[in-house]
Amino acid sequence: MGSTAEWGLAVSVFVAALVEMVEALTIVLAMGMTRGWKSALAGVGAALVALSAFTAATGYALATWLPRASLQLVVGILLLIFGLQWLRKAILRSSGRKALHDEAQVYEKETQAAQAAAHDVRFGLDWFSFVVSFKGVFLEGVEVVFIVITFGLNARNMPVAILGAAAAFVVVLLLAVVVHAPLTKVPENTLKFCVGLLLATFGTFWSIEGLGSLTPSHQALEWLGSDLALLPILAGWLVLSAVLIRVLKVRPTRPAPVGSAAVPQGKA
Repeated sequence: MGSTAEWGLAVSVFVAALVEMVEALTIVLAMGMTRGWKSALAGVGAALVALSAFTAATGYALATWLPRASLQLVVGILLLIFGLQWLRKAILRSSGRKALHDEAQVYEKETQAAQAAAHDVRFGLDWFSFVVSFKGVFLEGVEVVFIVITFGLNARNMPVAILGAAAAFVVVLLLAVVVHAPLTKVPENTLKFCVGLLLATFGTFWSIEGLGSLTPSHQALEWLGSDLALLPILAGWLVLSAVLIRVLKVRPTRPAPVGSAAVPQGKA
């Protein structure tokens, strides 16, 4: 592994997986600490089984049903959609128009919901804890699976994509064991901004290459400079994001001087 695309692939998958796993961990911690670990971990296990089936079905479908150029076009557009959503939220947060994501607040909210929920036991499990843990891990995991499959197939390097996700899983798991609390010290908002930039960059790169599927030859287009073209694309998205943050920046209002009063019109 040494090319620009491969390094970008590993970093993108690792950071994206890290962010999603931190969010899933917060939900599971809230359920486990509040209502017991048996049902919460059972929900995690069921979610991992469902994600494995989803990964196998989705990966097989994309790998066998779409030609190379068409795969690049479809995946590139999907990555652009995901990336622009992440970037939009990051830009709004950085400009002060949207509150920063706070894992401590999320944990408190989930804890309050767990404390208020009724105790419904099914199959020997606390059903609320099981379902919430399952949904949290599965929904966050689907995005990780999607990124792993799309990046891995398009870069023709599934091992690197899987390795990036596995590394993120190990890091989050170790931190959870050591800290026993929500990972509030992880710079999640900054990481989400980085993930948005990377997804938009690779989405642009692969969707343009995939436009070759619409030509008579149905062959993928080639960028000038090959994988090195990723660097100016990334720079372009970074500059555009910085400009938007500056334009949308919320300016603090200046308080009126103490003792000053507005003079009504028509009066001295």
